Amino acid sequence: MDFDRTIKIAPSILSADFANFGAEIRAIEAQGADWVHVDVMDGHFVPNLTFGPPAVKAFRPHVKTVMDVHLMIAPVDAYIEAYAEAGADMITAHVEAGPHPHRTLQAIRATGKRAGIALNPGTPVEAVEYLLDLCDLVLVMTVNPGFGGQKFIQSQVDKIARLRGMIGDRPIHIQVDGGVDPATAPLVAQAGADVLVAGSAVFKGGSVDRPDVYGANMRAIREAIAG
Repeated sequence: MDFDRTIKIAPSILSADFANFGAEIRAIEAQGADWVHVDVMDGHFVPNLTFGPPAVKAFRPHVKTVMDVHLMIAPVDAYIEAYAEAGADMITAHVEAGPHPHRTLQAIRATGKRAGIALNPGTPVEAVEYLLDLCDLVLVMTVNPGFGGQKFIQSQVDKIARLRGMIGDRPIHIQVDGGVDPATAPLVAQAGADVLVAGSAVFKGGSVDRPDVYGANMRAIREAIAG
């Protein structure tokens, strides 16, 4: 399959109705979501606690696109197999989560899943330079991880552009997570990002009873990028 660098929107279900995840996932996909982003937090690496492998396994039957699981946990290696078995298509771990990110990426790939590496805002892009040949995706955090609804950190746009230059023509996605909305999406897309995680910007104002709002919110992001 040819590598597809068209812009993808990956709504973060951290902003969904926690009592109705299955219907929420089906709604966002029906309204045009390309991937479904699952933020896993451990209350240690980041100051919040979210989804364990049983929750991800419960989400899996509802996801028809790509289940994109972002592990904001440390240590991470011991949990990779469990999230792979739960049905993740893409597993992304943080370069800051342990001393051996090369080994972490090898462990993800050994499960047969696509492998991503994530960078916190304070981590330089050079931290992933020697890991790229093991990556299917590099995630640039444009907020400090741990909570939804934070303000976009403008300085990360330059990091995205430098990363795009570093990747060159390799088939590696650049994902952006944090504060993505119609105002910031054009900035990160122009810099080279092709997978945009959006939480509140997709879910605001909508519900499973009003899924058309989700579609309108995603279209607003796409239209802003298109100019």
